Amino acid sequence: MATEPTDTTTTDAADDADAILEVRDVGKTFSGLVALDGVSMDVGRGEIVGLIGPNGAGKTTLFNCISGVFPPTSGRIVLDGEDVTGLAAHEIARRGLARTFQITRPLEDLTVLENAMVGAHIHTRRRAEAREIARERLAFVGLAGRADERADELTVGAQKRLELARAIATDPSVLLLDEIMAGLTPAETEGMLDLFRGLREDGTSLLVIEHDMDAIMSISDRVKVLDNGRSIAFGSPEAVARDERVIEAYIGGDDGADA
Repeated sequence: MATEPTDTTTTDAADDADAILEVRDVGKTFSGLVALDGVSMDVGRGEIVGLIGPNGAGKTTLFNCISGVFPPTSGRIVLDGEDVTGLAAHEIARRGLARTFQITRPLEDLTVLENAMVGAHIHTRRRAEAREIARERLAFVGLAGRADERADELTVGAQKRLELARAIATDPSVLLLDEIMAGLTPAETEGMLDLFRGLREDGTSLLVIEHDMDAIMSISDRVKVLDNGRSIAFGSPEAVARDERVIEAYIGGDDGADA
């Protein structure tokens, strides 16, 4: 994977042959308010890319455009060579992209196993097959022993792992993780990073929003930085950390929820 230039006046995309996810000049406006302004980036096969930026930078808005929560106003989203721009979320999910959300959303009336089965059912209607897939994914995230518990009885950390299990039960080639480490203890955060490494080893590509800078810099192959809806840097964690525009964007910035 080629190193990306941090100068956003030049292309910040790697060789298209290496990219599983391509974002091309994506813009999004809400009632005239520009939330994203010509954002381009890519995620390589088996790569972890961090997505950072101050509060309101547009990170979750970009996730929503990529995953089909709402269509971009302009630009293109390409997943494994197929233009998926404007497709509904479930159609994009069937093509191999899954995501988590900032706030965990377990189906509270269902068990942990049944929650994970919801993800598996995107590719199979056979309950027995979905159950087998769900049990495998729960084992991967360390929840095999809690499969029969109600999802709403889990701790925050366990709910985060359940959210991950439900996402990977869809068998994604690309996984978008939106602040999945928020609210975790240091030990839980390290455990989650180990899960990320395991997913990468299995060939899953990850695009990760995270405010814990130590965590995101330690796990990412490359880091994309947004500020006020625009791309200001894209490159190795080391290069991004030294970028004057990135330093300036974070001076006095908040670390609250994203827009």
